[in-house]
Amino acid sequence: MSDRSFDAVFWDFGGVVTTSPFEAFNSYEESHGIPKDFIRGVNTHNPDSNAWAQIERQEISAEVFNELFAAESEALGHKVPGADVLGCLYGNVRPEMVKALKTIHDSGYTQACLTNNVNRSVEERSDVSAAMTIFDHVIESSKVGIRKPEPGFYTLACDTAGVSPERVIFLDDLGINLKPARAMGMSTIKVVSADQALSELEGLLGMSLR
Repeated sequence: MSDRSFDAVFWDFGGVVTTSPFEAFNSYEESHGIPKDFIRGVNTHNPDSNAWAQIERQEISAEVFNELFAAESEALGHKVPGADVLGCLYGNVRPEMVKALKTIHDSGYTQACLTNNVNRSVEERSDVSAAMTIFDHVIESSKVGIRKPEPGFYTLACDTAGVSPERVIFLDDLGINLKPARAMGMSTIKVVSADQALSELEGLLGMSLR
């Protein structure tokens, strides 16, 4: 594909291919009388070593995470069991994103899913499993032992996909995850909504995805 500007598209999963887990967090918070975005706030304290970081690198079990997150959140004002947080991770699969994945796949681009996860089997939900099968590569933090935004995660993804960062487009809903990718030379899209993201992706690829 020497006549193209890009060889690959890298996608975050939760919040990009699916609706954001943050929406589920907010619903949980509202139903439990907890301030909005409190759960996200817990995850920003000691972000490289807190319970969330440890489970995404698969350094602790779900049982240990349940206790650690409860302790961390309680120290910040509201006790939230870690098990409840894990139950909010997968939102609804966005059909327009799945269509875009298929169109890009059929056009010959390499596609990789770069996901921070907690080793939950994708087979738990058929819609999630079906979307995952479209990717050429799936890089999971729980399996490789590093996570976004650690630079090594992006280097591993590029090596796995056999592409150089300068020829990659990366979509994520978190700016903190896009920053190191952009520093490596990737073109990045911060996903605010599916329509916005697809419009920007269409502009970069020069093709219709809808």
